[in-house]
Amino acid sequence: MKKYIVQKGDSLDSIAEKFGVKNGQSLRSYHNIYCPLEDILGYEAIPGKEILIPEDSVYLKENDEVTDPKKGYDEAEKSFDEKKEEHRKNKQENEKKESSSSQHDGKYFVIQKGTCQCNQGFKFPKFKVTSHQKHYWNDKDGKADYLAVTEDDTQLDPPVQPFGQCKLKPSSGGYLPCTYAPAGKWIKTYEKVKVTGKSCVTEISELMCSTGGKITVLKHGQQSEMGKSQVKKADEREQRIYNTIVNFKEFQEEMNQTNGEAW
Repeated sequence: MKKYIVQKGDSLDSIAEKFGVKNGQSLRSYHNIYCPLEDILGYEAIPGKEILIPEDSVYLKENDEVTDPKKGYDEAEKSFDEKKEEHRKNKQENEKKESSSSQHDGKYFVIQKGTCQCNQGFKFPKFKVTSHQKHYWNDKDGKADYLAVTEDDTQLDPPVQPFGQCKLKPSSGGYLPCTYAPAGKWIKTYEKVKVTGKSCVTEISELMCSTGGKITVLKHGQQSEMGKSQVKKADEREQRIYNTIVNFKEFQEEMNQTNGEAW
């Protein structure tokens, strides 16, 4: 292909005539098929704009006897529309993949024994799974504490005044009791993993209260506090991942000295 910079006084038809292209429509169609999307050409030639000039015989006058100009134009326009639609779909798919994967990378799924917090409350209730009794995270025995929390699980334990008092309700004696009222479902859930058709809650999920508070995950629940036997058996490298601010080796030694055990 050739390239041409539009001059003042040029038209698509005059440029087509100059380079032996069938007509301005064929020139425009060819340019729009092969140019970047941001350089798409309208129905008028704009001075200073670069235009792609075809050298393929299907676009040239010398092939008029075997090619219907109108048919060639329609096919070229169809190809351009298909190219634009494919570009749009690919962009949407990439954006969807990036947003769904990057947010939840390295995050834990939340289980029933996890806890949540409200930015307007003072207490930290546990989750209450009512949407299913089917899927358990990391528990082969199927204990209720390990039930997967889904977007529909907005009930909490305790069910009444779960966050204690509400900062949005000041009173002479401090604050009035929490009147928890979830406004819809959990958002920012992991849509790639569903339980009975419901997306699962992770550490970054959020829930709004109709009173005005924002509820987030405090503890996902899949880690329990270590007893002495777990400290003894725990892998130091693994604990460095979970507890980045703790020198686990020193902690083990301290536990050994405190309890007088020979591990």
